[in-house]
Amino acid sequence: MILDRFALDGKVALVTGTSRGLGQGAALALAEAGADVALLDRSAPEETADRVAALGRRVHVVRRDLTTATAADLESAVQEVADTLGAVDVLVNNAGTIRRAPAAEHPASDWDDVLAVNLDAVFHLSQAAGRRMLERGSGRIVNVASMLSFQGGILVPGYAASKHAVVGLTKALANEWAGRGVNVNAVAPGYMATDNTAPIRADSARERSISERIPAGRWGLPDDLAGAFVFLASDASAYVHGAVLPVDGGWLVR
Repeated sequence: MILDRFALDGKVALVTGTSRGLGQGAALALAEAGADVALLDRSAPEETADRVAALGRRVHVVRRDLTTATAADLESAVQEVADTLGAVDVLVNNAGTIRRAPAAEHPASDWDDVLAVNLDAVFHLSQAAGRRMLERGSGRIVNVASMLSFQGGILVPGYAASKHAVVGLTKALANEWAGRGVNVNAVAPGYMATDNTAPIRADSARERSISERIPAGRWGLPDDLAGAFVFLASDASAYVHGAVLPVDGGWLVR
């Protein structure tokens, strides 16, 4: 039955940036589909862990700060999950940060921090989990891109550059790993009502201009991405490689 192909029973998923927002939504969606979940965060995502456990799934918290984490730190994080819950079958690279400043005055430290979280950590975690997936001949990696993987944005040069790069990395890994049983894809959320967009939503003129352009007529919520995460993490997407799936209320087609 087709619905059986969406099930994640017996799988272990590692999700980054899970204390709230899209990462929390991804963790809960995968748990609802049957997966046990490891939550990688710089602080303890207690609410998310409790909600995963309430679904009857095993849950494990991995503490890492992706701003400063080295490749070795992230290799050890993947090994910790494998030792605790079993092999990492699904990796969701969700954690992200954004810094706003005009490009001409954009602090180098902001650029470095954004690239460390949004790109370096994505590569190092994909590499660490990917090695193990390649040895088994199976696995799913889902990266979180953005509308700014397609557009330049305003006042966010580091974020736009990193999210363009995430799409390039997704395609590069898919080219190498698709024939070896590892699917690498990305979701590209539209304008979502999360902490990252709070400054935009607080600007009434900007919020109105964005809302008016979204064909669906509203900003997205974490739950709007649940189906995309489960699809790309499951056997239902077995022949999907290197894809970037917009979940944007129609923003890109306007």
